[in-house]
Amino acid sequence: MKRIVIKVGSAVLREGSALAVERLNNLVDLIAKLKKEKGLEVILVSSGAVAAGNTALNLDKTQILNRQALAAIGQPLLMKHYKKRFREHDLKCAQMLLVEEDFDSRKRSLNAKGVMEILLSNDIIPILNENDVIANKELLFGDNDQLAAHAAHFFDADLLTILSDVDGLYDSNPHENPEAKMRKIVNHIEEDELQMKHTPNSEFATGGIVTKLKAANFLLKRDRKMYLTSGFDLTNAYDFLVDENHKSGTLFKNA
Repeated sequence: MKRIVIKVGSAVLREGSALAVERLNNLVDLIAKLKKEKGLEVILVSSGAVAAGNTALNLDKTQILNRQALAAIGQPLLMKHYKKRFREHDLKCAQMLLVEEDFDSRKRSLNAKGVMEILLSNDIIPILNENDVIANKELLFGDNDQLAAHAAHFFDADLLTILSDVDGLYDSNPHENPEAKMRKIVNHIEEDELQMKHTPNSEFATGGIVTKLKAANFLLKRDRKMYLTSGFDLTNAYDFLVDENHKSGTLFKNA
């Protein structure tokens, strides 16, 4: 692999009423290791702006304008943490805010790709998020899983890794069935799996397992890979990404 996209969700970056700084720090440490020891180009898709904003101002997050206001407050706070931690590894980061239309328009997608190549070629870590502060609903992906999948495809990454509050895809709900088994490798996603009800586990999250399956399906159709594992404990992520040892987590790839 040469280039990967890592996506981290709101549920991972939020702890109670505060930003989960320790998890964010652990994520930065992983990315630094991937860059310095594996020589990988890393694109980070980070949720958490609304959650970060909520630490400064408590608003009703069910209202779209409130969520946009919280994102406006939280995005610079989130970037401040990333910038500080990456600096400790002698690394620099940059922010890119995108909407779905940026990938639908040939001119805009080529422009975004040009900027991305400049950043990566200069050893900068691009941090992507949805530009949901000013965009209306029609312009948004609605969740960063889809943004990450599109980024992995359009920016020509070898792999998308999603760090989530679930540690993989199971053959049944592990919270309800103690005998549930993890599906370590998935080559095909059934249509009924893509139509299941969204079940985000955090009031700050906009997705759930279904949005991750949709992201994986998007990439499988384009012959790209996706790896799903826990963002709370990065042991499996280190095993897979650093040591190239697939002990746990789910890898979506074509047979």
